[in-house]
Amino acid sequence: MIKNQIQSNENKKINSYEIEKLKKNFPNYFDKDANFLIDKFKKMLIEEEIDIEKEGYELSFLGKNYAKLQTSLETETVVVPDLQHNLKDDNINSENMYIVGDNIDAIKHLLNSYSNKIKCIYIDPPYNTGSGDFVYSDNFKFTKENLAKSIGIEEDEAERILSLAGKSTHSAWMTFMYPRLMLARDLLTDDGVVFISIDDNEMTNLKLICDEIFGEENFIAQIIVQSNKRGQTYKDIAKTHEYILVYAKSSATKIAQLNGNGEGFSMQDNIGGFSERELRNRNPKFGKFNRPNLFYPIYVNSNEKDKNGYYPVSLEKDEHFSVEVLPLNSKGEESCWRWGKDRLIANSDKITMENNVVGKLKRTGEFGVYEKYRNPKVTSKTIWFDNELYSSNRGVWDEKEVIYEKGSVQLREIGLSDYFSFPKPLDLLKKCIQLGTGFNDDEIVLDFFSGSATTAHATMKLNSEDNGNRKYIMVQLPEGIDKDKAAYKAGYRTIDEIGRARIEKAAEKIKKETKADVDYGYKLYNLKKPEDKTLDKIIEFDPHENFIYDDMTELFDFNGVGGRETILYTWLNMDGYGLTSNPEKIKLYQYKADIYKDTLYIIDPGLTSQDAMELIKKIEKDEINLSRIVIYPYSVVFNVIHELKKNMKSLKNGKTISLIERY
Repeated sequence: MIKNQIQSNENKKINSYEIEKLKKNFPNYFDKDANFLIDKFKKMLIEEEIDIEKEGYELSFLGKNYAKLQTSLETETVVVPDLQHNLKDDNINSENMYIVGDNIDAIKHLLNSYSNKIKCIYIDPPYNTGSGDFVYSDNFKFTKENLAKSIGIEEDEAERILSLAGKSTHSAWMTFMYPRLMLARDLLTDDGVVFISIDDNEMTNLKLICDEIFGEENFIAQIIVQSNKRGQTYKDIAKTHEYILVYAKSSATKIAQLNGNGEGFSMQDNIGGFSERELRNRNPKFGKFNRPNLFYPIYVNSNEKDKNGYYPVSLEKDEHFSVEVLPLNSKGEESCWRWGKDRLIANSDKITMENNVVGKLKRTGEFGVYEKYRNPKVTSKTIWFDNELYSSNRGVWDEKEVIYEKGSVQLREIGLSDYFSFPKPLDLLKKCIQLGTGFNDDEIVLDFFSGSATTAHATMKLNSEDNGNRKYIMVQLPEGIDKDKAAYKAGYRTIDEIGRARIEKAAEKIKKETKADVDYGYKLYNLKKPEDKTLDKIIEFDPHENFIYDDMTELFDFNGVGGRETILYTWLNMDGYGLTSNPEKIKLYQYKADIYKDTLYIIDPGLTSQDAMELIKKIEKDEINLSRIVIYPYSVVFNVIHELKKNMKSLKNGKTISLIERY
């Protein structure tokens, strides 16, 4: 179960992860002794007319070799399903997931079943201002001697790497981020995209890391997000923005356009989203004399205003529509409208006020006429202004408020007020998800720094708006909450508890408001590391014993969840079936085994020779169709396993089935 991973980790080198990818994708460039045939590989590159660059530069920082070693090490945690939660009506068939644990372990588990399957990743990693908001918390298992040996460095450098623990330096932050991004890249589909929120403190370093991992050619954009209207003064300049770095997995990636009927626009009405365009033709070549049919008065009703500050217009003057507006430029010179009278009539309705042509007061106190622009698809720009993403629900925005309070307002609306500092607003995440997944797509969205779970909330909200079927995977460390915090006083003890509460409350709100038929549930999993005494029992176990005195599945009992379920779901994911699969039971003679698709799992103790023979009969009679049988050898006595192996080699129907023992 864990023994294999522990033994494997003893032989890992800093580039083992990359070498394994080479072996998988280019097996013909390795000889029988696993030596890489570099000259043969170079010849192939030359024949394909690919230039081999001999000079260049590479990213270097203290801890990089250790960061690369982390990508090679297998996780020593197991996946523990929360059965009480997962079997609830809203969750039993859900394809959404929430994983509680260290995200580097979670990513390693996900790679087993979700490699090349995640379309969009959004993360908001901890910012490193150097003031304690980020601390590198790695609990090094190495001494300076064995770390130096493992990654091929001098002991003094190994000692400096070990000293990164508990630090908030640039090197510590990069050591933390590098392996997570390197592994996460392999989760993305070939046309997948990643969005990473960041501020100035690590912006440059993050871009260097992403250039190395994703490739400079796959850089999409550095988006500037207005996050604070007043700004935080730093060295006499008020900082009012943050960034989102956008990278693609490959050249196959196409960034989607935004939905002009609602998303990506600063204002909304009952029809949908829109931006405004002045109806006056701003081209100085066009005016009253060369476009006389486009020069005419438009009348505004100055006594009736909608929530966006717009007034209805008409071509006819009466007691209500009494303010005349002509197409005049800023100098008072006669210009012309972009539309003729017929088009304007077709786009204005003074009864419903959902006009596509409206009046609006200018700063000068005079009225102008504007078109509500509703292009069904628009291309996103690299500057995202506050009125798109953070506009207040209370109408006019108070200049004294910081822009990103919008995220806090949205938490307050579902009863989670003041539990997070500066949570990202829904509109920001909805925009990223829409750009990353497109419209109505059946895609997976991953956030492995889930925090307040805005990404999950945004995914459900977006699905409810465009009838989408996007799934989300959230990962959050069970970080403790300080006793003086409002969340602690409300009964929450870890960050993930608040995130999960947010998902459930948001789902309830969206369902009530929209009645949309989307996936409101989620499956819950905890990542747990067995205690040392458990590992000792596993490692010391003698598989040749003919008697098993203890139920060794109990070694993986966690929080009331039986070890059998932990082993089963860890293996289901390991075998590529994912974490939302629902296995079934199959009875042999007396023993009940777990089966999912073409794999049979023998985990519980009690398998007898009669059960083994019954299994053989079912296979030979084609009553079950298997490609592999996976055994927990700590539960099955040696002679029964031996008997099963022997009979599997000579099946009457000629089938070949793998029998795998997992220690």
